[in-house]
Amino acid sequence: MSVEAVTVDAYPEEGAVLPTRQHVTGFGFYVYLLSDGILFAALFAAFAVLHGATDGGPDSHALFSARNAFIETACLLTSSFTCGIAMLACDRRNRFVTLVGFLLTGVLGAMFLTLEVREFSDLIARGAGPDRSAFLSSFFTLVSTHGIHVTCGLLWLTVLLVQFLGRGFTPAITRRFLCFSLFWHVLDIVWIALFTFVYLIGGYL
Repeated sequence: MSVEAVTVDAYPEEGAVLPTRQHVTGFGFYVYLLSDGILFAALFAAFAVLHGATDGGPDSHALFSARNAFIETACLLTSSFTCGIAMLACDRRNRFVTLVGFLLTGVLGAMFLTLEVREFSDLIARGAGPDRSAFLSSFFTLVSTHGIHVTCGLLWLTVLLVQFLGRGFTPAITRRFLCFSLFWHVLDIVWIALFTFVYLIGGYL
């Protein structure tokens, strides 16, 4: 009995359907989003375990601002809506609506980050920095990791818009817009979970 060796550089059989670059990119990006989900799941688990480890310091009930958290949520969820509108316009090759939609997404994302940085600055000024207790370390790590992702998303969007203004609706640009929109919507889902479990359940219930 013989065994045929299969190599990665073997020629495909005649009539075989090879994956397109778009399919490969899409699969790879979904794998990345899955790995990001695992990262945030670990951070949520750490926060749940360390939630009561305040070391005699302030807990979530004494620290978190409902008003600030609600405004942050409104900014990010609205940015998800404008991102969706921009993608619909992108599918229809509507240059103006695509540009305006993504610009609004970026502005709302920047507003969200500004509010988050202001919240961190206020907590640190009150002596509730990440070095105060294990609870605050887990809180800052979880929320700032999400904030870093939003920052990277805004930088990515800026580069995409510059490319879009210069090249228009090329296949590569539309594929990158799709990947960005998936990334942005996942960040919104993560924030909904964060807002619910950290600010609502953890801070007020």
